[in-house]
Amino acid sequence: MEKKEFQTTNEQQYDERVIEIARVAKVVKGGRRFQFRVSVVIGDNNGRVGLGVGKANAVPDAMRKASERAHRNMRTVATYNTTITHEVLGKVAGARVLLKPASQGTGVIAAGGVRAVLEAAGIRDILTKSLGSANVLNVVKATFDALDQLKSPEEEAARRGKPVKELIPFWDRRKHA
Repeated sequence: MEKKEFQTTNEQQYDERVIEIARVAKVVKGGRRFQFRVSVVIGDNNGRVGLGVGKANAVPDAMRKASERAHRNMRTVATYNTTITHEVLGKVAGARVLLKPASQGTGVIAAGGVRAVLEAAGIRDILTKSLGSANVLNVVKATFDALDQLKSPEEEAARRGKPVKELIPFWDRRKHA
């Protein structure tokens, strides 16, 4: 996992992480044609994160393409303080990723691509479990699927007609009681 700070024209810092660099082949009449596929996650460490996949004949070109696509694919994640609001299960193909909120100070209990996505999104306390397929790209996409399912406590409280304090994680409910 490669981590680097990325500077944009509007002076905003992005956390850019290379998830995977893979050599892929297309079989043609004369043999195999090789290219490189690069998967990149970009986040602002403040609730916005994006995934980009780029393919080219050279790694730097594939990285540039992936980075541009990740910037265009940025999305907002519903967070509560340094964790997520509720437990969620993301599924893509054979990969499933379980995300559970954790109390402050727990840290990011995750590995590989899941860790990269969560840290780039600015989530600091979370428990995760990868179930099913270990395909790196599908696991990362399943993590994004899980993050897309998250709801903010304010929206959900309004939908249910309940006070927000009933929907915040239980360790914070004890503090507010």
